[in-house]
Amino acid sequence: MKPFRDRRRDSRPPAKGGAEHVRRRDAGPTAGPEPKPQDRSEPKAAPRMLSRRDGALPAEHLPLILEVGPNQDYALLDSGAGEKLEQYGPYRIVRPEGQAIWQKALAARDWERADAIFTGDTDEEGIGRWRFPKTPLGETWPMKHDGIDYLGRFTSFRHVGVFPEQASHWDHMAGLIAAAKRPVKVLNLFGYTGLASLVAAHAGAEVTHVDASKKAIGWARENQEMAGLSQKPIRWIVDDAVKFAEREERRGSRYDIILFDPPAYGRGPKGEVWQLFEDLPALTDICRAILTPKPLAVVLTAYSIRASFFAIHALMRDTFAGMGGTVESGELIIREKSAGRALSTSLFSRWVA
Repeated sequence: MKPFRDRRRDSRPPAKGGAEHVRRRDAGPTAGPEPKPQDRSEPKAAPRMLSRRDGALPAEHLPLILEVGPNQDYALLDSGAGEKLEQYGPYRIVRPEGQAIWQKALAARDWERADAIFTGDTDEEGIGRWRFPKTPLGETWPMKHDGIDYLGRFTSFRHVGVFPEQASHWDHMAGLIAAAKRPVKVLNLFGYTGLASLVAAHAGAEVTHVDASKKAIGWARENQEMAGLSQKPIRWIVDDAVKFAEREERRGSRYDIILFDPPAYGRGPKGEVWQLFEDLPALTDICRAILTPKPLAVVLTAYSIRASFFAIHALMRDTFAGMGGTVESGELIIREKSAGRALSTSLFSRWVA
């Protein structure tokens, strides 16, 4: 709530935790064109040997539609004609939205009141620009989520440092941490600017936050200070998500909750290449391997992929066979204020013990 995500429908950030995601949701904190595959790639390690697990499949709950509606901190005011009009704290912002194939419900004058408009295209090598029709604005501005302060940010890849639709997962995670009534360790892979990590820490968990982008980690640390959570136990790690998880498995490190939000395509800090459909099964398997004996949940979110949530649902059920619990899968949506339409932002699947 990311180099970051791939051509996400503009859903989310750039190069988060693992590969410097070229999430072009995330196409973020990397300036300039994306390096060619041969530029600096490290050879891939031997592929993880995967086999179907024995044991009963977890129960299932689908489709599950998790909805975020307008509130005082964020609102999807209107959408249509390939754009969306949002309210982020004090600012009204216009950004591209390819899925908004319907017509705008609000009058043109409402859209013309925008404080910031993203122009340009971030596909491939394009760098976008923000236009400020009224007064030039700074790069950041104060925001809040459920009492947690953080900074919104105008980036050249059209994202603003938070993905509001993730609030459904954040609230669910905070509830699990509170209900556990014991120390809880959370691993946030592809963590981007750290909102999920701050929510987890605020709820009382010990957090490890991993992102391949040094810039994103810097933003996350700023958010930690802004939120007044500098004394909370959060480890900020610049690393490739897969390599970090592999090392944690070898070291015997274990977590109660794991969040991972990989891009469709991305690069790690040493040129590691991430391809979602090729690499997701192995990473999901590693996530199971680094759970504690009494885990709480594993949450997977997928942006801008040509697939149904049934695909990641089946992967999660197979991976967590024999562990009981339930796999819940579906879509994250934002409910529009003007006409009440639902804007789908991403697919998700989560295993809950």
